[in-house]
Amino acid sequence: MPSPNTFLLLPFLLFMTSPSLSLPPALVAPISKDHSTLLYSLSLYLKTPLQPTKLHLDLGAAFTWLDCTKPYYNSSTYLHVPCGSPLCDSFHSFACGNCYEPPGPHCANDTCSLYPENPVSGKATLDNALLDALALHTTDGSAPGRLALLPQFAFSCSTSSLLKGLAKKVNGLVALGRSNHSLPAQVSTALSLPHYFALCLSGSVNASGAAFLGSKGPYIFNKIDVSKSLIYTPLVLNPVTRTVVKYGPSDEYFIGLTAIKVNGKTVPLNNTLLSIDQDSGFGGTTLTTDAPYTVMETSIFKAFVELFVRESSALNLTRTNVVKPFGVCYLAKDIVSTRAGPAVPTVDLLMEREDVIWRILGTNSMVKISKKGGVELWCLGFVDGGAKPRSSIMIGGHQMEDNLLQFDLESKRLGFSSSVLLQGTKCADFNFASAKVNL
Repeated sequence: MPSPNTFLLLPFLLFMTSPSLSLPPALVAPISKDHSTLLYSLSLYLKTPLQPTKLHLDLGAAFTWLDCTKPYYNSSTYLHVPCGSPLCDSFHSFACGNCYEPPGPHCANDTCSLYPENPVSGKATLDNALLDALALHTTDGSAPGRLALLPQFAFSCSTSSLLKGLAKKVNGLVALGRSNHSLPAQVSTALSLPHYFALCLSGSVNASGAAFLGSKGPYIFNKIDVSKSLIYTPLVLNPVTRTVVKYGPSDEYFIGLTAIKVNGKTVPLNNTLLSIDQDSGFGGTTLTTDAPYTVMETSIFKAFVELFVRESSALNLTRTNVVKPFGVCYLAKDIVSTRAGPAVPTVDLLMEREDVIWRILGTNSMVKISKKGGVELWCLGFVDGGAKPRSSIMIGGHQMEDNLLQFDLESKRLGFSSSVLLQGTKCADFNFASAKVNL
């Protein structure tokens, strides 16, 4: 294994089983949903020997972090990143670690230190940056193939306490943000792949969704290439980061939402809330996998719910007692079911033009709740985020399920499909059954 200094001077190395060492067309990884926390995790392989590892999926984080506490971290190939090295400087590290305990992932002298953060609890800690082996399945877009290996993937250590609030059995967090140190960025740079990635989240209890890395498509689910149905809108840069230990632009993905409609009628709102304040970074619309449901600033939420209730009344739907954290609920027995979920008013998110619309149908706008006594409800899956949230709208995981989202980081745009259920497929239909673990 090369030394850390060798890594800092040379590009990533790729090991493939093919004698020609040909580059993979793309990589793929399963995404599962934890139904107790309603959070998502991505599965990959780390360390030497390779070990299956499940990490919290964070769409807006800058770098990946893992619990390095013994005996959880056991690898023969990890390397510390020296302080003052080009790699350490690229992390904008403010700290240099020294240790007086037995050497290990957590403990080394003159070592680059980072501040891993838990996006759910808001907690952060100081720990060592590491390099170690990472592997993901190759794919042609329809099924997983052999594993591709990145011998020196850069990430941060953390302690077990930082896992609090995340799904059970995750060992850390995988970053998909705009940073050069996110998983998609490192994969694309290492393997000379396009700077694209795509997510298809599944709400299924038993079947996984999929993440595609370094791929413009195809993305094939149940023999259907859903990349052909994508509509594009620009990604918007927020010049102010949310984290407490980094300066500069945010690593989160923002989009230029200009209006919300319910059954074609515009929600009355203060449009300045939809723009990002260039000094404070407040406002705008971001995408997050850290919130189960879409979160709206209070005035937007109230206007949205009021219009939704009014349009629901035209369908003879009667409100019932709400279940927290939701603002409006209906008896399920009063609502007709369709292949795109309950038949309720359609929600449209309008972007920079009237014809660029992210359509949210019942399967993504409503959440089914089962109460004692066998009573079932459909509740509007949007929640009140308070009067002064950092982002006026955060599009949460439930609204993204069974929607294909492509992040084109070369053209700085988001591709979205709206619900793939209308195409006769779902995000749980990717063929992971043929996955092979061998390199």
